[in-house]
Amino acid sequence: MSSPTDNPSPIPNSPSETGLSATGLSAFALACYGGLRLPLALLELPLFVVLPALYGSAGLTLSLVGAVLFGARCVDAAADPLIGLWLARQRRFVHRRWILAALPVLAAGFWALLHPPGAAVGANLALWLGLWSIATYIAYSLASIAYQAWGTDLGENAASRTRVTAWREGFGLAGVLVATAFLDPTQRDALGIIFVSATIVAGLLLLRATPAPMRPTETPGYSGSWARVRSNTAFRRLIVIFVTNGVAAAIPATLLLFFVRDVLHAEEVTPVFLATYFLAGALGMPIWVVVARQIGLRLAWLAGMGLSVAGFAWALGLGSGDVWAFGAVCFVTGFALGADLAIPGALLAQVIADHGDRGPASGAYVGLWNLATKATLAIAAGVALPLLDLSGYQPGQAGGEIALSLVYAAVPCGLKLLACAMLGLIPPEPQVVLVRQTHVA
Repeated sequence: MSSPTDNPSPIPNSPSETGLSATGLSAFALACYGGLRLPLALLELPLFVVLPALYGSAGLTLSLVGAVLFGARCVDAAADPLIGLWLARQRRFVHRRWILAALPVLAAGFWALLHPPGAAVGANLALWLGLWSIATYIAYSLASIAYQAWGTDLGENAASRTRVTAWREGFGLAGVLVATAFLDPTQRDALGIIFVSATIVAGLLLLRATPAPMRPTETPGYSGSWARVRSNTAFRRLIVIFVTNGVAAAIPATLLLFFVRDVLHAEEVTPVFLATYFLAGALGMPIWVVVARQIGLRLAWLAGMGLSVAGFAWALGLGSGDVWAFGAVCFVTGFALGADLAIPGALLAQVIADHGDRGPASGAYVGLWNLATKATLAIAAGVALPLLDLSGYQPGQAGGEIALSLVYAAVPCGLKLLACAMLGLIPPEPQVVLVRQTHVA
């Protein structure tokens, strides 16, 4: 078995560098694999939006609900890299096995969170919320990390890896769109039934999905797995760019309701803006796959970030009543979102493959990638909200519109441009070394 070589130029730049002409998996195989992303995405918004309102109306103070959910999410965040390392240690690593083991716990946990016992009050209700939140988050992390690690092993070139990511995240956008129709706590029964049904269907599809190829079964141990990740310069560079760009995307998401209410004065149109944004993302996904096939992953991602900057820059000049103009901003930035969803995951799979770490070791990478994804939301809130507070902005009060617009649009533009600079300054490598594993009989 050949030893892995660290590629000093992590980001593929042109189709000739990465074999982007091949397509790899069939549409049926991609649908069987990608379908699981729909139920996983279906529960994400309700966990953020529905639970505080549901448990607040059940008698818990919002401060207590917030403290319980914060503690559960801290446990979840700390568990991600540990789950990734544990998966990397499995000698006969089978992604599907761990996903199917996690799905019943995930479905039971989400249903329990939506249906707290009527007799539970006070500390008992808070305990119910905390324990089932932790169980749900851990099951979600196990399923999603194994699921993404499976995806990094599918496809043998950048074109097929981009298609895998695009199909997966396309189903994710569909799940988000469905969830937006069920954010009222009174609709929890329908939401729970839809989620459980979608989870069962996705699990059945996974049984027909293309299994990841079996890789050599060497397990380097926890310290060895960390050492391999640390030695991958490509991954370290990519995750910094990913986090910077992710924070830029998360800040507008955090401030959207404030911006629509206090700058546009069009709070009633918020659902239309959200639908436009996510539908544009779904429309853009296959187009960005084609663009990546033509110009390469790195240049396609740069183009997507540039388009996003143009959209948010336009938002800086908007004011009261500019509903149609902001709808156009939502469409443009949503279309650019398709690049953020389709390309970084494909680049992650690429840098793992180039370092010779496909197979069991991919779990360690994906665990850190998931942690970075969750960190972007925390960083965005930790940056945007204090900035608004320091500027004197008060929600619902006049006088802070300029500061809100700057934090909503200008700060993300600056971060996006920084991510573009980091991605663009990485020198292209004319001859990318693709490490091939020699299978031992």
